[in-house]
Amino acid sequence: MTIESVPGALTHHAISTYTGSANPSAFLALNEGNSNFTAPGVEGVIVYRRSGRCLVQFGGPFAPAEDYSRLLAAFTGYARRKRLRLVSVQLQHADAVRYAAEGFTVNQIGASYAVDLAGFSLRGSRFVRLRNKISRARRSGLVVREAAAGEWDGALRELDACWLAGKGKHARPLEFLVGQHGGAGHRHRRLFVGTVDGRPAGYISYSPVYGNRSGWLHDLSRRRPDGPPGVAEAINSHAIEVFRGEGVRWLHFGFTPFTGLGREYEVPGHSPAFRWLVGKLWERGEAVYPARSQLAYKEKWAPDTVFPEYIAFRGRASLRSLTHVFRAANAL
Repeated sequence: MTIESVPGALTHHAISTYTGSANPSAFLALNEGNSNFTAPGVEGVIVYRRSGRCLVQFGGPFAPAEDYSRLLAAFTGYARRKRLRLVSVQLQHADAVRYAAEGFTVNQIGASYAVDLAGFSLRGSRFVRLRNKISRARRSGLVVREAAAGEWDGALRELDACWLAGKGKHARPLEFLVGQHGGAGHRHRRLFVGTVDGRPAGYISYSPVYGNRSGWLHDLSRRRPDGPPGVAEAINSHAIEVFRGEGVRWLHFGFTPFTGLGREYEVPGHSPAFRWLVGKLWERGEAVYPARSQLAYKEKWAPDTVFPEYIAFRGRASLRSLTHVFRAANAL
């Protein structure tokens, strides 16, 4: 059966407990606008959005190992009965291997990035430009602190509107594959806000990451277009020091489509034509998804771990189904 509702306790239990928690972006399953799929007698949940005649699944099944394939088969059967296309995005490598074995066409679609905070420091020549940018923001009067849940809601909604307006007339706020305010996961996130003269100049929201690289996911950031340079960098630097003081090992920067591509990451049965398309989207796809600017920000922090991420099609790889992924993410 399906549950057409805002995910809550069921989804949080699944992402924090089962094999899908190896996905560093798993917490995004709690985003408002997502739907849950469950099956009688089977543990776990599948998270998805519908886009036209397509179901866009987020991550693999968040389920115990013994129920993983059963839940996936139930979801595949549901899509078939409804005569809907099925595409799954942000699969991890272990998911990709299993989906390929189940007859899906699976290709690398991008990568996610992480920094090991053990021993991390901004000292050294590689971070000179980053340190200068952070210093410049602080000299402008920027003050960064962690905020309580709900403390800045009204001011941050206004900041969001200014940020979006600064992106241009036709800009859309991305959804689904990025974090959000509020919703079922609100109380689990952490929010760091930078202010100048008591007014928010920017913020970063962090979501919990479970599994063997547990820590925090840098999942949503905004800054005021007329604010000083270096706001996001100063906020993230402050958060890193807080996390290190708490003994947190990993800071994840999340998924960026079309990046980190490597032939060695592809799984048997992948589509060479789709691989070519993803390469072209890296070269020319900024209008579809801001992959280059996202990667440039992440690389400032010298991530030392890169995870390939995958897309799986039930049947042949399809540009049409890929389009539905970006429609679900509000990028089209």
